[in-house]
Amino acid sequence: MTDIYQFQAKGIDGSPISLDRYRGRVLLIVNVASHCVFTKQYNALQELHQNYSDRGLSVLGFPCNQFGNQEPGSDEEVKSFCELHYHVAFDLFSKVDVNGPHADPIFQYLKSQAPGLLGSESIKWNFTKFLVGRSGNVLRRYSSMTTPKQLESDIESALNETV
Repeated sequence: MTDIYQFQAKGIDGSPISLDRYRGRVLLIVNVASHCVFTKQYNALQELHQNYSDRGLSVLGFPCNQFGNQEPGSDEEVKSFCELHYHVAFDLFSKVDVNGPHADPIFQYLKSQAPGLLGSESIKWNFTKFLVGRSGNVLRRYSSMTTPKQLESDIESALNETV
């Protein structure tokens, strides 16, 4: 695969979504969970969505239950939780694995393009973030501890790049 736009995902409502629909936009792709110490980052992710979507940012949330059973609910329950507690309006997708033999191809690609600490491709916890430029290339990976607010300067730079 040459860029992120070659992939397809399943929306939180079950519909197939080609990532090509985001062509030319800056993407912030995050594996999320409803019962995680970092769950409050939903607020800041929603704020990024509100502040930058008109300029070309799309936040994409992929629920994941691989870390401490922190996303045990159904897709419908995840969607309801996010809307009710955090007023999430950015795009959410069906639950995925991000590590192991059943890792979603999108996350396999992201990890190969932006390895973590010491070159490790494994995602360590929920709310790991990947910033993808307008050209569809992965720009950077951020740990769970990096808050969405800390990404603003990188997002600004990516939004100012031309394809």
